Amino acid sequence: MKIAVCIKRVPDSETRVKIASDGKSIDEAGVKFILNPYDEFAVEEALRLKEKAGTGEVVVVALGSVAAQETIRTALAMGADRGVLLQSQGLPPDGLETAKGLAAELKDAGFDLILFGKMAIDDYNHQVGPMVAELLDLPCVTTVAHLEIAGGRGTAEREIEGGVEVVEFPLPAVLTTDKGLNEPRYPALKGIMAAKKKPLEVKLTAPGPGALEIIALTLPPERQAGKIVGEGSAAVAELVRLLREEAKVL
Repeated sequence: MKIAVCIKRVPDSETRVKIASDGKSIDEAGVKFILNPYDEFAVEEALRLKEKAGTGEVVVVALGSVAAQETIRTALAMGADRGVLLQSQGLPPDGLETAKGLAAELKDAGFDLILFGKMAIDDYNHQVGPMVAELLDLPCVTTVAHLEIAGGRGTAEREIEGGVEVVEFPLPAVLTTDKGLNEPRYPALKGIMAAKKKPLEVKLTAPGPGALEIIALTLPPERQAGKIVGEGSAAVAELVRLLREEAKVL
């Protein structure tokens, strides 16, 4: 099988983010960046499908700045065969422009599957994967939690409210992966060393501005300090009074 996995470089969810001086972006100084966690499920699933088939190729594709090469190397260390960086000055705020750039690279490349994480943890848009599917005129299944591929067709399970939805689809197709699909492997030292020698092609690209514009970024307000009203049953009356008079939730 020939499988493409589209990945994104995102800030670590545990890092402390600061807003840059322009007020529209984050200050990357001192920020740790990682492979988007949902994309890890996509990379792992691609590797498992290749291993099960006994042959094939896993190609990792990213659109972003030159720093995204490090993120691609992470996927190569996990076991992907080669990487492609669509190098730009940065990511456009409009996900459609990102999708156009990825679709142009993936079109007519002969991929049996194109995998995405269901979303990126820095914007939570849930949109690039389905947009790429639409641009390539391919079937799309989102938030896949279980996957079987056989005989040129696939069966995917999606967790929905109160149950599981089963979707059958022909190949080629675009899928977005959800937590629970698998347990991503950690790159071993051998894989990390091998990743340095695996091919990583850099192609310059210039996404359009799109229809969206970031006006400003703001940090969430600081939480107010908590208040201890007492202990045991003696605190109940005061707690009820505060909920009624200050919090106004009663």
